Amino acid sequence: MKSSFEKFAGWMALLAGISGFLYSVAFIVLQNSLLSALFLLLGGLFSSTALTALYQRLRGAESGFALLGLLLALSAALGSAIHGGYDLANALHPPASLNTDLPNPIDPRGLLTFGIAGLGLFLLAWLMTQEMIFPKNLAYLGILSAILMIILYLGRLIILQATSFVIVIPALLEGFLVNPIWYLGLGLTFLRDQNPPK
Repeated sequence: MKSSFEKFAGWMALLAGISGFLYSVAFIVLQNSLLSALFLLLGGLFSSTALTALYQRLRGAESGFALLGLLLALSAALGSAIHGGYDLANALHPPASLNTDLPNPIDPRGLLTFGIAGLGLFLLAWLMTQEMIFPKNLAYLGILSAILMIILYLGRLIILQATSFVIVIPALLEGFLVNPIWYLGLGLTFLRDQNPPK
């Protein structure tokens, strides 16, 4: 019998995938600061539940690595939610003056949203490759997502110019395809009718 938390986490993972895709649409296509902030906030909240359930499944194999991956990924998810909340507050009530050249004080150049998130996801996805309960393709997609996020963070930190191919290509792949599909796959894995590991 599947635990109610795991079912809940499955739905949250699906919502995280949808929110991630909608964030990319709002940020890249629509360039709507209000919607992008809202979906960044929601994505961080939804993903934190999914990541906690993922940790519960992985902790039996390598508890230390699983815990480290969870701590990094949860820090990133909450940092992403705070970043989204900060941007949402500014979009709803624009301050008299806001220096947009300065990095976000909560998440400078995507340190949490991309850098720390990538490290946490890499650990968790690597552990998924060790467990038979996860589809291998889902685990490898998680590793690809982690690598793309780390590239995005380094690109935004070092190159900074948003139109650079080093930033644009990973952003499009990660935001529109890899990350949403990974969360949708994770959600479906949790919602499948199978017994979770003890």
